[in-house]
Amino acid sequence: MSDAHPNDPLHGITLKAIVTELHERHGWQAMADRIPVRCFQNNPSINSSLTFLRKTPWAREKVEKWYIEEAGRH
Repeated sequence: MSDAHPNDPLHGITLKAIVTELHERHGWQAMADRIPVRCFQNNPSINSSLTFLRKTPWAREKVEKWYIEEAGRH
């Protein structure tokens, strides 16, 4: 964690990096099971997911929370 932003565990981590890592770790099906949104369910891609998540704060928060939870376990 950065000393400059001790209260922001996502500081310096892009949304693209988050989605890419979750996809590589779990795959689209597991992502859709955990967060049932169309960008993970129907013809998913990194770019379509990023477009949706940038426009949908509640979904982005769920993805970021999942990423933070997993980072705490490693």
